[in-house]
Amino acid sequence: MSEHKFKFLENDQKQDKEQTRKSLTYWQDVWRRLRKNHLAIIGLISVFIIILFATVGPLVNKYKYNKQYLDYKNIPPQLEIYELDEDLNVFMSGMYHLFSVSDNGELLAKFDVAAADRNLITRVYTYRLYDEEGIEIAAVDVDFSYQTDPIKKEEGILFSFTFDGVEHKTPTDKVWNKTFILGTDLNGRDLLARVMYGTGISLIIAFVAAIINLFIGVLYGSISGFLGKNVDIIMMRIVDIINSIPLLLYVILLMVVLKDSWFEINVLNKIFGAGGLGTIILTLISVYWVGMARLVRGQTLSLKEQEYVLAAKTMGVSDFKIIQKHLIPNALGPIIVTMAMMIPTAVFTEAFLSFIGLGISAPKASLGSLANDGAKFMQTYPYQLVIPSITIAFMMLAFNFLGDGLRDALDPRLRKG
Repeated sequence: MSEHKFKFLENDQKQDKEQTRKSLTYWQDVWRRLRKNHLAIIGLISVFIIILFATVGPLVNKYKYNKQYLDYKNIPPQLEIYELDEDLNVFMSGMYHLFSVSDNGELLAKFDVAAADRNLITRVYTYRLYDEEGIEIAAVDVDFSYQTDPIKKEEGILFSFTFDGVEHKTPTDKVWNKTFILGTDLNGRDLLARVMYGTGISLIIAFVAAIINLFIGVLYGSISGFLGKNVDIIMMRIVDIINSIPLLLYVILLMVVLKDSWFEINVLNKIFGAGGLGTIILTLISVYWVGMARLVRGQTLSLKEQEYVLAAKTMGVSDFKIIQKHLIPNALGPIIVTMAMMIPTAVFTEAFLSFIGLGISAPKASLGSLANDGAKFMQTYPYQLVIPSITIAFMMLAFNFLGDGLRDALDPRLRKG
């Protein structure tokens, strides 16, 4: 057969594809598979945004979380403005405070209403706006009789404005509050600043509790699984006793016992400051390590029978070194996943405890305590409950998406995927 009928390959084309494939380390392979999980990447980006929101946000925002602006109580994020004149827009708050507003939604000044300007018979109040020198700029008559007069009540409005003899009954426009982006609370505090601060407190509690529980659970579980026999039996029975009580009930009971106790006042408050931050961290630390301990024990029981562990024992390596150098690194995948899942659990637990009044208290604020404050005015000012609730839900979803993605990426059975 003649050679011209064959097509010869170049030397670089003769290489086996398996030989030319770039070798990946374990963590490079984990990152490669994590990138393919779109929800995990969304969760990772969301976690990054949450951390920036809680750390950089308070530095950028000009309002402080505990600063009270008593003239601006319960101002919502969206304003219904009435255009009374070419250069006069007003907004009436739910507390019937009248404000002058710019066209783009910036609160400019508050109107005053004196006792002499309140006609309780006709229910017409005169609101007056003064400049810095005390000179009256504008006077607006507000008719509240639409709420009581049977005939006017049929129009379905709460009040009307009269300025320069012209009555205005319906709002001209709805604009977003440019002064307080998320509105203010009952005490006139900026809700955005408080949500930023509360997110930071929730993250501190979650990360500190998760990290300390990581060390306790890994150490406890690895010792129990590696030593085995009577030591394992005794240590696991302790875990069973703790698990026999529902963890949430245990946390509530511990919070009740520690709250306002000598230990909280003289120890925890001196370390973490007043407000219950140290108490809730200690409570979460005392309970949530048991899940990590069970996981690490199970991993240790399977890993300690491997050849490299037997070889290390034969060479005279100490038990602590075997646990530190061989067992824990090889169980790192499930440990990281469990820790990632522990963070949203701690966030939710803290929010729940603060919501029922057992967690963070004044002067500090967390998302749970903000939701508790907002729940008191849910029907009147629903945004005060909705905003911290959405923030809690967003944090839970972000960490859960990331945790699920890490679980799939770190699973050795999917390494070829």
